[in-house]
Amino acid sequence: MEHYSRLAAVTVSSTPSLPLARLLNHTADAVQAVRAGQSLNDALARCPADARPGTQALSFHVLRWLGSALGARAALAPKAPAPAVDALLVSALALLWPSGEPAPYTEHTLVDQAVTAARQRAKASAPFVNAVLRRFLRERDAIVEAARRDAVAVHNHPAWWAERLGRDWPQQWPALLAANNQRAPMALRVNRRRTDAAAYVERLAAAGIAARAHGDSTVLLDHPVPVPRLPGFADGDVSVQDAAAQLAAPLLLGSAHPEVSKEGLPPKAHVLDACAAPGGKTAHLLELADLDVLALDSDAERLKRIAETLQRLQLRARTACADAADTAAWWDGRPFDAILLDAPCSASGIVRRHPDVRWLRRPGDIAALARIQAGLLDALWPTLKPGGRLLYCTCSVFKAEGQDQIDAFLQRQTDANVAKHPPSPGHLLPLPDNQQEPHAPTTGASPDGFFYALLIKR
Repeated sequence: MEHYSRLAAVTVSSTPSLPLARLLNHTADAVQAVRAGQSLNDALARCPADARPGTQALSFHVLRWLGSALGARAALAPKAPAPAVDALLVSALALLWPSGEPAPYTEHTLVDQAVTAARQRAKASAPFVNAVLRRFLRERDAIVEAARRDAVAVHNHPAWWAERLGRDWPQQWPALLAANNQRAPMALRVNRRRTDAAAYVERLAAAGIAARAHGDSTVLLDHPVPVPRLPGFADGDVSVQDAAAQLAAPLLLGSAHPEVSKEGLPPKAHVLDACAAPGGKTAHLLELADLDVLALDSDAERLKRIAETLQRLQLRARTACADAADTAAWWDGRPFDAILLDAPCSASGIVRRHPDVRWLRRPGDIAALARIQAGLLDALWPTLKPGGRLLYCTCSVFKAEGQDQIDAFLQRQTDANVAKHPPSPGHLLPLPDNQQEPHAPTTGASPDGFFYALLIKR
């Protein structure tokens, strides 16, 4: 499923000036909520609008370095304080940790404002917070060195996550963990019914935004900007979508490899986009071809986002609120020419954009998600006509949700083949040297982690 936030490009330096103590308290609230099992998006939704951009920027940084901060707090205060105070303390420690990123505030300012926030949060805790933070600054080199003996503090991921990556990707796992702590590039998809990438780059330049075109549809910004600054966004000229996610529509349509593809889908082809919210891939399909698209999602609120996306882009598709696996509840018996199954997954390939994911997932989640994915594949396969194509994709780097899933499906469904023309991309890792696909934009920055398998029904 797609996961994109219009606030994801905001940095602390680009937000209105608000008291840092206030932002730290909102950040601590968000971090406390994530540690209690809530998503960061839900936590930020409760944040006052004027403080939300700055809080998100600080929360992203804290969650990227939460493992290091927890290790530092354990060294400085082995007995954890109350959750509200601990959340503020680890937030401040993460912001003081030598991450290599430019510091938005001086150390003195950060400590002073963290103590002010502690007084507002739990007055009696202020001296304790002050003492811990000042001791950290005095002993930081020794604490950072000691953290090298703690895998969670070194990699800033739960131990089980690192172990699974190590099994799946024995050579690449350290680089994958390190990549997850980097800022994600901001990629755009231009609406090919209105313009192309080269022309849109010129519009961006006129607006003072540096960017590069890659192919006809993809634009990569040199530096992220808030979505409202994008020329023509409200009019449907452009959408925010990572380069890896932009592979779905051309792969399903057969236009990703025009030199080797057989004839693409016929005009007005009957296409299902299962698990379609928020609608980015649905819209991309309709930008590239005239199709009869049915977009499903089981969440009524998320289904509204599909309608909003299509309205902004002036595109049309039929939508329905339904569980894609329960075909008896929504399928009219008319076989589909093509199916896009962007299945629910761990989101382990987009941790750069959603740093809370690593702390929310539990080891048993991967097997549970794999069962859901298998159920969707088996349920949807009978709705595909002979000769039709199904594109299975997940924004995951775990093989249980990718290649292992497809290998098992091919054992169950003897009338399924993996497409050779165009070839299925398989696993795409969020690493600079993993530009496997000849049609993938060479962006100068790694795209998100994805898995793609194009299946043909014999």
